[in-house]
Amino acid sequence: MSSGYKPDILWSPHHADRYVICDTELSLYRIGPAGSSETKAGALPLSEETAATLLAINSDTPYMKCVAWYPKQEPECLLAVGQANGRVVLTSLGQSHNSKSVPAEKVRLSGDVDSGLVVTKPLYELGQNDACLSLCWLPRDHQKLLLAGMHRNLAIFDLRNTSQKTFVNTKAIQGVTVDPHFQDRVASFFEGQVAIWDLRKFEKPVFTLTEQSKPLTKVAWCRTRMGLLATLTRDSNIIRLYDMQHTPMPFGDEVEPTIIERSVQPCSESIISSFAWHPSAQNRMVVVSPNRVMNDFTVFERISLAWSSTTALMWACGRHLYECAEDAGQGVAATEKDIATKMRERAQLRYGHDTMQVWRNHMLAGGDDPQLRSLWYTLHYILHCSYTENVEQKQQSNKQSLIYSGIKNIVKSSSGTTETRHCWSGSDRQTDVPRYHSEERSLALQLCGWISRGPDIDVEPFLKSLEQEGERERAAAVALFNLDIRRAIQILNKGASAEKGDLNLTVVAMALSGYTDEKNSLWREMCSSLRLQLKKPYLCIMFAFLTSEPGAYDAVLYESRVAVRDRVAFACMFLNDAQLPRYIDKLTNEMKEAGNLEGILLTGLTKDGVDLMESYVDRTGDVQTASFCMLKGSPGEVLKDPRVQCWIENYRNLLDAWRFWHKRAEFDIHRSKLDPSSKPLAQVFVSCNFCGKSISYSCSAMPHQGRGFSQYGVSGSPTKSKVTSCPGCRKPLPRCALCLMNMGTPVSSCPGTGKADEKADLTRDKKLAQFNNWFTWCHNCRHGGHAGHMLSWFRDHSECPVSACTCKCMQLDTTGNLVPSDSV
Repeated sequence: MSSGYKPDILWSPHHADRYVICDTELSLYRIGPAGSSETKAGALPLSEETAATLLAINSDTPYMKCVAWYPKQEPECLLAVGQANGRVVLTSLGQSHNSKSVPAEKVRLSGDVDSGLVVTKPLYELGQNDACLSLCWLPRDHQKLLLAGMHRNLAIFDLRNTSQKTFVNTKAIQGVTVDPHFQDRVASFFEGQVAIWDLRKFEKPVFTLTEQSKPLTKVAWCRTRMGLLATLTRDSNIIRLYDMQHTPMPFGDEVEPTIIERSVQPCSESIISSFAWHPSAQNRMVVVSPNRVMNDFTVFERISLAWSSTTALMWACGRHLYECAEDAGQGVAATEKDIATKMRERAQLRYGHDTMQVWRNHMLAGGDDPQLRSLWYTLHYILHCSYTENVEQKQQSNKQSLIYSGIKNIVKSSSGTTETRHCWSGSDRQTDVPRYHSEERSLALQLCGWISRGPDIDVEPFLKSLEQEGERERAAAVALFNLDIRRAIQILNKGASAEKGDLNLTVVAMALSGYTDEKNSLWREMCSSLRLQLKKPYLCIMFAFLTSEPGAYDAVLYESRVAVRDRVAFACMFLNDAQLPRYIDKLTNEMKEAGNLEGILLTGLTKDGVDLMESYVDRTGDVQTASFCMLKGSPGEVLKDPRVQCWIENYRNLLDAWRFWHKRAEFDIHRSKLDPSSKPLAQVFVSCNFCGKSISYSCSAMPHQGRGFSQYGVSGSPTKSKVTSCPGCRKPLPRCALCLMNMGTPVSSCPGTGKADEKADLTRDKKLAQFNNWFTWCHNCRHGGHAGHMLSWFRDHSECPVSACTCKCMQLDTTGNLVPSDSV
């Protein structure tokens, strides 16, 4: 190491906790934990965890230019000090130290320290006509020395033959240092540039690092980390780090390694005089300022995160690799799972693929999400035959198709609405309640699931299904909205008497039994206060309905805890033609802004539905549901929307990322059935060498004239037939290099195939062509043949089967590793 009037640091090669500070004197320090027994009271704090204790001082060696530790264990703390007058002083640090002075002209390697003799005659003299600025031993070969001279050259000397040397001219002749982890890599510097050399290719630097305009004062390789170089410029408080990444390079290509540059600031304000890497602690260094203020500093590693497609998180820091595993304990609720995890679990259960009973898909998603439940029931009602038949009847009367338009557009097209007044069923009061009917309103009630096909409003099947599912309060509310107060009381009493029934239902049933239409009655007053105390939303809207004036049902319509389909069905029954469109429009806008899937009932699978689904995807990231929803019943113009295509492609990419190849193929098949325009066109064709036409396309385009082309899917005959010539120009097809028959000839049996394979082939006659009959050829020599023959040949050979062709066809293919036939 070089020194001057500014302090420098030198770690002991034998003690990882000791180092020397040298400027006008030598000071030996021991570093240890702050507050430990080994740390004395007058220790200098280096950081929050460490402190340095002064062990010894040597002031007998002035005018120091460079210092080096003695590499052996004994004698302890022996150093060689090069002075400005050209002498080398051997001195020790301790209670009794002595010094021996040796004249050092030019470069001298000498001295038997153990014998105590002073040897003034040099063993070797190197570079006699040049002054040495820096030097270092080469760790790979201890008989070689790398010197940097004043004549701007780097030279490698072999002490076994000093007359020969390897040198290169360069300005970077200062601070020569070898990477301890890559012993062929050397760094040197000049002014503001650092040159990185490879001793195996010593003609020029591998690359050059350009620093700031200030000259460099020190460069040093990290001892515990491969390829990490630190540099320091004059009068700077910043140390620059260059992390040289090791990447495989193509053979014969000269590619510079990737370098990641970063800067660290060990001291906030003070200037750094020098630094030294810790010999054993990872990424740790000690820096010193011009006034000998020291700081123990750790360079923290960059943390690289890796997030897998299965939501596993790993990160690397230094030499450690950490994995974050999801806690599968009972405290983690299903709603806290990442959406990617949910979509992956649903994909394994074939979520979205049930086209017969569409409503069942919400059960594959867990059945606990009310929005998904509403969505799939809506799609089920849209695709239900009764709804389709009603719409077909409207089409026959030249009305606009409403298959996917949603209730919003259905009520806007409503015409011929009639108002009827109905009495309560099961009550002594004969008050008439106004209700509204039309063909479109009946259609909306079907979409809401309240009624089935037909002109009459019969909700009894719907009530029974709700009772079976345990939704007693909802069933009672629907019965009450249909003016059947006796049926509502019956449902509540039945729910109260169930095994886990709620006794409060009996109280509500008793309150309903005393219903009166008098505005100022005590019953109305008590029910209004009771409604505010009830926690279940359907019980609340029952009393709200009974205590509201006709047409003023805001307490029912704007109860957000009630399902959207029930509120919409109620509106279709009790709001007139002026009120209903306004309410539906307002509710639709709320659903779109919130991305609530219950709003699909209102928007349908239209552009408004895509806008709503976009809000839902932005909120949840559930591209899986969005893709299946749009595919289930959307018309072609909606499927062409770029947003819909983006969701579909992202979901396909997710399946590929999860390695669900079969699931993705199944999704593509499902998609092609629902959207024929998505079926991809053929991408690879076999063309004729003479006319250039596609052989398979020409075969499929030709009319069948008794000559079958079964491998192209044209012939209806079960017997295999030959296609040995181009259907366009009738020129013969190339011959197989092994069987010497024209391509297109069916392969009856290939070498290496058994009877089991032939029997399995009989079950695949519906395919366009068996794989053994496929055309295959080498992209280098253009020789080939039937795929079955080629596979059999290259199981035992790597060279082309054509005589006099030396092409190594199989070795050209990076994936061409076939199992030998004798090992099968």
